[in-house]
Amino acid sequence: MNTTRRTVLKGATASGVLAGLIATGALRPTQVLAAEWNKAAFESKDATAALKGIGAAAATESKDLVIKVPDIAENGAVVPVDVTSNIPNTSSIVIMVVRNPFPLSAQFDFANGALPEVSARLKLNETSMVRALAKADGKFYSVQKEVKVTVGGCGG
Repeated sequence: MNTTRRTVLKGATASGVLAGLIATGALRPTQVLAAEWNKAAFESKDATAALKGIGAAAATESKDLVIKVPDIAENGAVVPVDVTSNIPNTSSIVIMVVRNPFPLSAQFDFANGALPEVSARLKLNETSMVRALAKADGKFYSVQKEVKVTVGGCGG
């Protein structure tokens, strides 16, 4: 049995089916690869404009939103940020680094029933507040924590 021939035939068949779907318009690559995003909010250069861009200018503090970041980041290029929302019906979580050139760092949207927990590695330009926001039932809730970025990993 010639397994190379079978592999080539399988690949050619899959490529043909995919090309046919694209040609008929049943599969549009732009819809598959690119989700809608809030360009104005992500390109905002200050935190207030970014909050307005996502509609969260009047976010309220909540103890049900938990952010886990280190107090001191020895390497500002890779800072771990974990956010968990215990707020019922959370539909999205947003992470901002207030003093970065573009404060809005990430936005995660959740389908019904998804567990609202996210983990990201962000770059912090300098010591800054890291702010997490959760949208639930049309309202925004927030929590923030300061992260001190040291130069050269001095820890002080």
